[in-house]
Amino acid sequence: MIKMPDKIPYTGSGKLWTQNLITLAIAVFLMSLGLGLQSGVQTNFIQEIGLTDSQVLLQAGIREIPGLFLMFIAALVMHLPLKWRSVASLLVMGIGFTLYATVHSWSALVVVALVGSLGFHLWMPLNNSLGLGLAQKENSGKVLGTLGAVGSLATMAGIGLIILVSNWLSLRLLIGLAGGLVVIAAIVLIKLPKDIGETKKAQPRLLFKKKYWIYYVLLLFEGSRTQVFFAFNTMVLVYNYGLNAMHLSILLLASGLVNFLLSQKLGQLLDVVGERKMLTIGYIALMFCFAGYALVNNVWFLGVMLVCINFLGQFSIGLSTYVNRVAPPEELTPTLSTGVSINHITSVGMSFLAGFLLPVLGYKALCWGAVIFIGLSVPFAMALRTPALKPESESQVIG
Repeated sequence: MIKMPDKIPYTGSGKLWTQNLITLAIAVFLMSLGLGLQSGVQTNFIQEIGLTDSQVLLQAGIREIPGLFLMFIAALVMHLPLKWRSVASLLVMGIGFTLYATVHSWSALVVVALVGSLGFHLWMPLNNSLGLGLAQKENSGKVLGTLGAVGSLATMAGIGLIILVSNWLSLRLLIGLAGGLVVIAAIVLIKLPKDIGETKKAQPRLLFKKKYWIYYVLLLFEGSRTQVFFAFNTMVLVYNYGLNAMHLSILLLASGLVNFLLSQKLGQLLDVVGERKMLTIGYIALMFCFAGYALVNNVWFLGVMLVCINFLGQFSIGLSTYVNRVAPPEELTPTLSTGVSINHITSVGMSFLAGFLLPVLGYKALCWGAVIFIGLSVPFAMALRTPALKPESESQVIG
């Protein structure tokens, strides 16, 4: 008898760039371009509205609430096919981003931020689920790395677009354009097969299993580290070292270029050496980078550290490929959704805590705190175990 694989083998031809992956890559590019535009002008847009520092901090914390409850929100739409959940999440995100252009008050900003954030957080696990649905287990890192490279290219394009047209186009028009690009990305996804990600067994609406406990723990630490750095990295360079908008844009372009050039290679290496080694190496390297951020006062050195930390953040795809390698197909998307919620337990809390501690302790103390959290991650990363992978030609058992 022939035992068929649980997943529909879209990449059975052995080629990476199948028509379906090209479609997904186009959607990821448009979404990332819109997200890059939105995040690139959001700070100046908020200043234009006239928000106070406390309102900005509170709005940032409120914006992350959908991520905290994602496992329950995702459960409500789990009966829909993966393709249509993905389309809906991008539509909601795009509509929320577009509505930014209409607000003139803090209360209105909170409402549209929640709408956009809901779509964004729904998309986070579905993005990886779509990529993994177009991959076999043995090349899942390469596929996610490739999609990461596409996203980095789009981010560079977004930064370049802001530099070129910000003097001629209003912030409201740019932020409306960002939302429109995400809506177009949703329309592109409609071309994907309707049965992508389908499994033989029904997917559970809610899933929290003891066997994934190391994944959950690593995501708790990931939320703390990510929030500390990405909330304050560019702010430190601007407020403490006087980088202007042009310098910062060049630095972010350099970071995007590094990610674009290396993300696919990173994914390929992940497939070869496995998640345990890659995540362990990534966490140890991050510890040195954060320590450098705290110890060295040279702006050029800190710029290099920012680029390195942004790249090392790409190692987190190993958490998604780990779930893909150890979980049965029907548990993949529910587990990734639960992971986003667990990640936000710490990221939401840290956004408030770090904002309170920053003026008291300074950014260097926060960097040392990140070093501690990353160090705690290392033994858990070393404890990861995944089954040995077989080539696709051996995935069928004949007996």
